[in-house]
Amino acid sequence: MSQPQAMIIDVVADVVCPWCYLGWRRLKSAIALRPDLKAQLIWRPYQLDPTLPEEGVDRKAYMAQKFKDPDKLKAVHTALVEGGAEEGIVFNFNAIELSPNTNAAHRLIRWALTAGVQDQVVEALFKAYFEQGLDIGDPIVLGDIAEAAGMERLVVLQLLSEGADKEAVAREHAMAVQGGVTGVPFAIFAGKVAVVGAESPERIAHAIDQALAG
Repeated sequence: MSQPQAMIIDVVADVVCPWCYLGWRRLKSAIALRPDLKAQLIWRPYQLDPTLPEEGVDRKAYMAQKFKDPDKLKAVHTALVEGGAEEGIVFNFNAIELSPNTNAAHRLIRWALTAGVQDQVVEALFKAYFEQGLDIGDPIVLGDIAEAAGMERLVVLQLLSEGADKEAVAREHAMAVQGGVTGVPFAIFAGKVAVVGAESPERIAHAIDQALAG
C-alpha cells in the first residue's frame, strides 16, 4: 500500500463569496478523488469589500448597486443554484438580508485553525450565510458556530469584543491583493500550482497531480 502524500493547500477566499462556497466544496470533492493524498487546507482571508461597516448593509440594495442589470444578477444566481446542487449546496439567496463585513468571520477561522477545527468552521459559516441567511458578522452567530465546532464560546466572544487579530486579517487581505489576487476562490497547491475560480473537481484534481509531480 502506497504511503499517503502530504500537501498543504492554501485557499484564498471570502465567506460571503458564493463562488468560494462552490469552490470549497469542489476542492473537497477533488481531494476525495485522490485517496492517497493527505491534504491540509489552510484558509487565507480575502475580503470582497473590507469597507463595509461592522453591522453590515442591506443586501438587496447593495447587490442592486453592484449589479445594475437585475437580469444579470438573476442569471448568476441561477448558475450558482445549479452548480451548488451538484455539490450538495442549497443556495437560498432570498433569505440573506445583510451583506456583512467579514473581518470577524475570518478571525474566527484563524482561531479555528489553531483549535484544529478550521474545516468545520468554514463549512458552518458558508452554510449559515448562504443556506440559512444568518448574519455572519454578528458575534452571537459566530459564537454559536464556534461552540458547535467544539471551541470555547466565551473565549471567542471575548476575543471578538477585544478586536483580537483584526489588524492581522486586514494585513493578510492586503498581502493577497499585493500578491496579485484579484478574484477568489484562489487555491494554491503545495506552493506550486494555482487554480483560480470554482473549477470542476476533475480540473482541481489535475492541478493536485501537477503540484505532486513538480
